[in-house]
Amino acid sequence: MTARLLGVVRVWGRGYIGRAAMDRFNVAEYFVDRHLEEGRGDDLAILCDEGQLTYRQIGELVNRAASALGELGVGKDDRVLIALPDSPAFVAAFWGAIKLGAIAVPVSTLLSGNECEFVLRDSGARCMVVHDSLMDKLAPALRKLEFGTEPQVCLVGQVKPGCESFNEALARSSARSEPSPTHRDAPAFWLYTSGSTGQPKAAIHRHSDMVCCLENFAKGILHISAKDRTFSASKLFFAYGLGNGLYFPFGVGAQTILLAERPTAEKVLEVISVHRPTIFYGVPSLYAAMLQVTGTSRFDLTSIRCAVSAGEALPAPLWERFRERFGISILDGIGSTEMLHMFISNRLGDFMPGSSGKIVPGYTAKIVDDQGREVRTGDVGNLWVKGESGAAGYWNRPELTRSTFRGEWVVTGDKYRCDERGFYWHCGRSDDMLKVHGMWVSPVEVESALLGHSEVAECAVVGAIDDDGLEKPKAFVVLRKPLRLSAELEAELRRFAADRLPKYKEPRWLVEIESLPKTTTGKLQRFKLRGARP
Repeated sequence: MTARLLGVVRVWGRGYIGRAAMDRFNVAEYFVDRHLEEGRGDDLAILCDEGQLTYRQIGELVNRAASALGELGVGKDDRVLIALPDSPAFVAAFWGAIKLGAIAVPVSTLLSGNECEFVLRDSGARCMVVHDSLMDKLAPALRKLEFGTEPQVCLVGQVKPGCESFNEALARSSARSEPSPTHRDAPAFWLYTSGSTGQPKAAIHRHSDMVCCLENFAKGILHISAKDRTFSASKLFFAYGLGNGLYFPFGVGAQTILLAERPTAEKVLEVISVHRPTIFYGVPSLYAAMLQVTGTSRFDLTSIRCAVSAGEALPAPLWERFRERFGISILDGIGSTEMLHMFISNRLGDFMPGSSGKIVPGYTAKIVDDQGREVRTGDVGNLWVKGESGAAGYWNRPELTRSTFRGEWVVTGDKYRCDERGFYWHCGRSDDMLKVHGMWVSPVEVESALLGHSEVAECAVVGAIDDDGLEKPKAFVVLRKPLRLSAELEAELRRFAADRLPKYKEPRWLVEIESLPKTTTGKLQRFKLRGARP
């Protein structure tokens, strides 16, 4: 059931109403205020390093955040950039901005300095809510902005000169805030995702999109309820993690476990053992790492009734090893930032290891050739999908919007085939993008980092498969003559890349090559490099 799919929605305290009455809809009311009106204010909502918070406490934090942002000059449709670890502060800033009628823009805490500068300029954010640990990276980007375009900076943690304390702003703001009279189809939040050129792009999502994903996937496939406790290793600033760890549990009055620190395999196993989630969300590389932890018998995973994977295809051998070790069948699926969450998924009692599963109810998919014609069952083609959670387009990217959003259809950029049973099988990307640890990696960005070294003449990056069947960046470098790739130079190049790239974007392999394969017109032929083994 979604507002736009069925034309009706249950509004708390007012029964079922028609579509016309839904013109006024603020999604923060649905996911936060509704619990107070329905008598769940004292129910536990969040478990985190800072303790436990009820839905009533979250409601007050959200109201204070909306009031504080308004006092700082944030108005309707202004962008509020959020760069925070998973925490109550993130939850307050996200729902508070939306309740105010502004646009919440969560961004990765792993962004490079150049990416930070681009996102600040592109978003035109009026205000930023940032953790103090990120200011060393953000400060240079802020200084590069033109005078008068600098956003108001609210810091979580230790306050620095020229910045506002977010905690102090919350403390002095009103605990009551009326929701802005927004529309179900009005923009509520943006999510940045990497592009093939290396420049991030913002998918514009509406107030009703989260309700759609909740109904179709969380309720329809996972059967989530108020009895569940969720834990997502994928962070809230990702589309996948935002659903897993925030609006899915908040949609049904369940509990969510928020982990601020990096989700190492051992830490994840420890959190599961201590806090006992019933639904766990990860990515294939994390599941592989969990299998590598020694002495896993000391960790208790028996609370998990449902484990979910997305971000990249989950290899069948990894699925089988995990089930053998922990007795858990992982439900793999595919979603995208453009569609907000999963639109194809395996499900309990109906799964096929190695596949992405079947189409999620509420969505439609088709596999087409390069001319847009549907292919025969079993043939490989380009995956297109449509559903009510699809983004309205990309901010400030008209050409890319036209190429990705074809009427109701979204071009995913993935190659797929569908068998006669309705299971979808991933066959690679249509472009050169890589999926590493469930996050997009542009080969252009990795190449640019390595090309900054004085001894690298040319460079090409492709995806290669490691021993767990997962994709990692593999860099082919042409060195300036007469150099050879010695162990010392390789170590130097790795340090050079590590200083310029987030950890997951660093090349797993460095391979020296005499020359890069190119067409007669000089265009790089990456496909000729993909077959070489690491």
